[in-house]
Amino acid sequence: MELHQLRYFVAVAEERHFTRAAARFHVAQPSVSAQIRALERSLGAELFHRDRKGVVLTEAGEELLPIARQVLAGVEEAVLRLQGLDALARGHLAVGATPSLATTLLPAALGAFHERHPGVALTVVEEGSHLLVERLASGHLDVGLVILPLRHAALETTALASEELVVVVGPRHRLAARAAAGRRVALAELADEPIVLFREGYDLRTVTLAATRAAGFAPRVAVEGGEMASVLAFVASGLGAAIVPSIVASGDPRLRSVRLRDPGLHRTIGLARRSDRAPSRANTELVTTIEELLAAGGWPGPRPTGLEVLRPR
Repeated sequence: MELHQLRYFVAVAEERHFTRAAARFHVAQPSVSAQIRALERSLGAELFHRDRKGVVLTEAGEELLPIARQVLAGVEEAVLRLQGLDALARGHLAVGATPSLATTLLPAALGAFHERHPGVALTVVEEGSHLLVERLASGHLDVGLVILPLRHAALETTALASEELVVVVGPRHRLAARAAAGRRVALAELADEPIVLFREGYDLRTVTLAATRAAGFAPRVAVEGGEMASVLAFVASGLGAAIVPSIVASGDPRLRSVRLRDPGLHRTIGLARRSDRAPSRANTELVTTIEELLAAGGWPGPRPTGLEVLRPR
């Protein structure tokens, strides 16, 4: 049984005539007759009583007609739905981002994407890069804004920007004057400073601990376990200093940012997707939107200190 046979069958049943049914599809009448006979053979039942005046449905034909109409309607609906997906009139996209990118780059990118394609539903997952990698690899996310490098056999990555990490302090902190004067600080100068540390799972926690270890000291932790927003609030309240991406510190009136002495600390912002699956149209369009956003303005909002936008290869 084939779809075109069902279409011919419904047309003959409605027209009660083979020639008029053939005219619907702009084919010769013998072609329709041959396909109806093939359909009858496959079903093992006659579908029409034929005479000189036309055709009449048999009992088997009466039984098949509503089923055939339902099947054809379902196929038509499926085609329309898939065409809608291809045209980005509808669909769904699951996007992941690290906390610092979820509050800076991602909102601007999703806003621009939604304006162009309002029918596509969006889901956002905010996690550290290593957890985003797991979700991407398992197929629970379509695309992720992550910190590079990352290595996973199932993923491909594209570098977007190189960013400087800075020390942030409250306005009454002793290092706030350094920020006002544009003077840098050596990482070793934080050895006696209380430090606000991110929770387990944050890339920034790992970076901070590795950097202080390389500088020859263990951080004196004032408070730990915070998310991005709470860490910045703790710093603003005078609990201690923290090492954060310059993108989250730019333009925040509660904070004072102090750059680290060369070579400083840097990180690479990138995109990650499955390498073994062709991305959906929505996935491709979002990536294009992000790249266009960076190429056009360098960064949404105030340009962070030490940010270099990279050209995607």
